[in-house]
Amino acid sequence: MQQNNMTAEEVIKQVIEGIQDKKGKGIVVVDMLKLGNSICDYFVICEGNSPTQVSAITGSIEDMVRINCGKKPYAVDGLKNSQWVAMDYGDILVHIFLPDVRTFYDIEHLWADATITSVPDLD
Repeated sequence: MQQNNMTAEEVIKQVIEGIQDKKGKGIVVVDMLKLGNSICDYFVICEGNSPTQVSAITGSIEDMVRINCGKKPYAVDGLKNSQWVAMDYGDILVHIFLPDVRTFYDIEHLWADATITSVPDLD
């Protein structure tokens, strides 16, 4: 297990690998560092096609980040129905949605001045 002093970028890389390991789609990283007064520095947002897949993606992210970065989330919320799961890694918040819930809330576009980077889906 790695040390807890991993950079945010290294943690985000492991979050993305955890998502991709369970075939999560539509991954975006919202960089809010330049905004100031935001609740965190980064959002990582993705979707799964079913509550089961959303739960699997959540578990995969937890495992990847814990094993490779030595970090556990401060909180995980939403696993009861797995339509929208939020994982709090302090400076990084991870959101795993069902597609229709993601479309409804459209959180990646709430911060128009943030830098949004899309990660290509794996086939």
